[in-house]
Amino acid sequence: MDSLTQRDSVLDGLYPEPEPAFTSAEYVHRLDRVRTRMAQSSIDCLFISAPEGMYYLSGYRSAFMQGQNPKQWPPTSGIAVHVNDDDYILFDTDRETVMHRTYTGARDVRYFPPGRTRDGTAFIADELAMKGWLRGTVGLEYWSYRPNRAVSERFQGHIEAHGGQVVDASDVLREVRWLKSADEMSCLREAGRVGRAGLRAAAGTIRPGAMELTVLGEVLGAMGREGGEVPGVIPPVLSGPKTASPHALASDRRIGADEPVVVDLSGVSARYHANLARTWWTGKVPADVESIAQRAAQSLAVVKAALKPGVTADALAKEMVRYYKEVDLWEIRSWVGGYEMGIAFPPAWTGNYVFDPDSEIGCDKVFEAGTAINFENQFFLPRNQGLFFLIETVLLEPDGAQLLSEEVPYRIESTG
Repeated sequence: MDSLTQRDSVLDGLYPEPEPAFTSAEYVHRLDRVRTRMAQSSIDCLFISAPEGMYYLSGYRSAFMQGQNPKQWPPTSGIAVHVNDDDYILFDTDRETVMHRTYTGARDVRYFPPGRTRDGTAFIADELAMKGWLRGTVGLEYWSYRPNRAVSERFQGHIEAHGGQVVDASDVLREVRWLKSADEMSCLREAGRVGRAGLRAAAGTIRPGAMELTVLGEVLGAMGREGGEVPGVIPPVLSGPKTASPHALASDRRIGADEPVVVDLSGVSARYHANLARTWWTGKVPADVESIAQRAAQSLAVVKAALKPGVTADALAKEMVRYYKEVDLWEIRSWVGGYEMGIAFPPAWTGNYVFDPDSEIGCDKVFEAGTAINFENQFFLPRNQGLFFLIETVLLEPDGAQLLSEEVPYRIESTG
């Protein structure tokens, strides 16, 4: 038996216990929604390359999405959907066979021919052409980081050589995923529970002399022990002046006395993220810092009262600006606002939609039951001491907004 035949034989015999994230009925409903949105956009065939979309449609989840690879391993795996077909095709390398059986319910999986580069672009185009799926408009996800430009242009060339008309279809899956099902909302609530465990672990670890990385390790460990998955962003754990750099990384810096410490994390359940953040103070909290924190914390009560199904982003923005100006916070803001929460893989947990009271872009968006956003308060502290952070994930239910971490104090707390 040659090595390739032996390898095929081994793969043919490996059937782990399936671990689907959702029911088959849920996935059928999702495919129907995608095809409806494709028809509305006059897209005949859609090739999904973004990890979030692949997961949404099939349960595909991999630690290795070929995002920054050598040229021999281009990111060409993906899922093809036709507007008139009630099934999809998953294209991938055969090295992922066991993963497909574990996570996905894919019934039509086609593997790239073995070769030195594992470039599936020509193979995918040929297979779709033989199936008749390239007769019309073919949507690619231009705004996905995968595949990169070199691979995307190569893929487009193969499609066009078969007569397909390529268009940007990035918004199809992004817009479909805006409205969450009941099962998805349950995942977000579970992610909130996991995230609350992370915040409590942070509170118990932050003290003068502790390294930022030590706090990070305790946070991730606590969430893992609750069944939380690895988040799509390395959670920032920042102390002292570093808190004014919201996207800095935890380091071996030792937390000092009488300074702010920020932990910005996401609890994760079935790849659904709930972003939460709090600020602590090592020592007695100065009165003016505590005042900023109290006024910022009250903003979440304003969000909860104002955010109802049918409310526009513009209406919510005006109410938040009114409140911040009324309590003298508007002029010391670093950023206030939020973005869609939901499925995420590295390198980000930000969704497609951004709510920004400073921007006119997206102000006509209507919030619906089944939508989820985070809401961020970031304000500069006096005496150049850094930033106060407060982030909550908000789920919009039919009867109003649900805040996922109300039981963890919003105010700044003394620790260490």
